[in-house]
Amino acid sequence: MNKIVFGKYLPLNSPIHHLDPRAKILAMLVMLVAVFMPAGWYGYIVIAIILSIVTMIAKIKFSYIYRSFKPMMMMVIFLLIINILSFKEGVLLLDLGFLTVYSNALFQTFYIAVRLILMIMITTLLTFTTKPLDLTLGIEYVLGPFTRFGLPTHEIAMIISIALRFIPTIIEETMRIMNSQKSRGVDFEEGKLKEKVMAIVSLIVPLFSVAFQRADELANAMEARGYVPGEERTRYKQLKYTKNDFILLAGSFLVLAMVIVLAFVI
Repeated sequence: MNKIVFGKYLPLNSPIHHLDPRAKILAMLVMLVAVFMPAGWYGYIVIAIILSIVTMIAKIKFSYIYRSFKPMMMMVIFLLIINILSFKEGVLLLDLGFLTVYSNALFQTFYIAVRLILMIMITTLLTFTTKPLDLTLGIEYVLGPFTRFGLPTHEIAMIISIALRFIPTIIEETMRIMNSQKSRGVDFEEGKLKEKVMAIVSLIVPLFSVAFQRADELANAMEARGYVPGEERTRYKQLKYTKNDFILLAGSFLVLAMVIVLAFVI
């Protein structure tokens, strides 16, 4: 668990890290739209190639991308099993009475798995290459037009940023509590089902306590620094678009256009 990198910022010196956070957020949204386009396998190959190139430009190891999938694996596997059991089209491959598997179910399941992998890869590249503070500013600027409808954009951006930042913090606290429990004789890997459940309970209770304590400390720190939700705020750092930001946006829209063309051709 201590090797989980999901939600972390990797402080590297690359052209992607120096891009405007607004451009990266908009490019992420455009790429997510491209992922949901029914362009078939050719569209997914195009997106995967582009993401691989961006990963190499950002100087991020593919092992980090792989490790970012691990927190999602159980949920992905559960969704894929449900899809295999509920999809009843195509050639019958397995019939055990209580369990039937069709060819189209396997095809659609693999299709969904690839889509989920691409989505996780897109969002992880954003968090890997964007500082939490820059991410907050970027989200706030992107949501800026909705302020005229009464949407508290700054508060929403702050909540998203804090949630992303708390992911690695909670993971570190979980490891610390697990090591503490192991030193007291708690076994998280072996034993009967009841013993494993009790071990998990002994982990969850102090973890929630630590999480609430950290949240209270953060709230006190924000109040001590004069943070008041809803008040007008000034910023020392002003975001500015550069030529590279426009290149990124143009490239993301080009990928979307290619995927749309493939969707109509296929």
